Amino acid sequence: MAIEDDLRPDYPSPMDVETFQLLGLDKHGPRAVNGHSKLDITRSVNHDGDIAYQPCPEANPTKGIARGKVLTVKDWRCESYPDTVRRMWIYVPHEIPRNSELSLIQFNDGYIYLDENGPVRAAAVLDSLHAAGDIEPTVGVFIWPGRPTEINPNAEEWSESEWEKTAEQRSIEYDSLRPDYGEFLLGEVLPFVEGEAGIQITQDPKRRICCGASSGGIAAFTCAWHFQNEFSRVLSHVGSFANIKGGHNYPWLIRSTPRKDIRVFLQSGENDAATIYGDLPLANQTMANALEFSGYDYRFEFSTGGHTIAHAGFLFADSIRWLLR
Repeated sequence: MAIEDDLRPDYPSPMDVETFQLLGLDKHGPRAVNGHSKLDITRSVNHDGDIAYQPCPEANPTKGIARGKVLTVKDWRCESYPDTVRRMWIYVPHEIPRNSELSLIQFNDGYIYLDENGPVRAAAVLDSLHAAGDIEPTVGVFIWPGRPTEINPNAEEWSESEWEKTAEQRSIEYDSLRPDYGEFLLGEVLPFVEGEAGIQITQDPKRRICCGASSGGIAAFTCAWHFQNEFSRVLSHVGSFANIKGGHNYPWLIRSTPRKDIRVFLQSGENDAATIYGDLPLANQTMANALEFSGYDYRFEFSTGGHTIAHAGFLFADSIRWLLR
């Protein structure tokens, strides 16, 4: 289908640079306004609406099944985000056929997904899916956001400024709509993982999933949006499709851009966060509506939960099967 641009010569720009600045759209949102602040998000964390959700059965593997191994990488530095250091965990399946290329699931805020006592327990779920033959051999790459190097990780207590610097680094990596984070994964992370684990990751974008929650969820979508030929599967939990750094624009972009070859699994809940930056239950519903409008292969699961990954853990095995089907 041809895309017809609006070529009317006298049609004014919807917003020139001066108006953009006049409206304050070139600035970050305020810390607090109208009786609200960033702390509004705490109301939706550990919400009673999550009580119904337990980790999926695959998170407790049957005794005797083969278990993959997890490699821990401490204090890893990169060129893409200089003056930061981060941790990474690499899950490798128990059995890898000779000369095979592994499927990939890359996790933002990696440890919340890897935690063996957490709501997802991703390594155990992957063990179960491998044992059942539900997925091809798949490597899991769990990445923690970068920490500014001047902040001491062993300090008894961080100052408010140190917490804010760390949170802002996460936001720079995850909330921006720029291609930087995807370039970081492709140019530095994946080559490092292949060398460190002695494996080969498939180049097939349909076997490569980007996964994340909250800001990590929108980061997963952004990777696929910019790099559909490298990442074409998205798993977003309580995604922050709000105006933290422009993410509220995605529904319009989805509706007005030729459909990309990506498959998207969205999850949110009626008690998800509502903050200065946007209403996440509504934002995720609007994302789902846009994906439907433009004919995407997508799935949207809307629960009673809050801004947590409890429902994500309940759905995790099923979501992986669906994305890699």
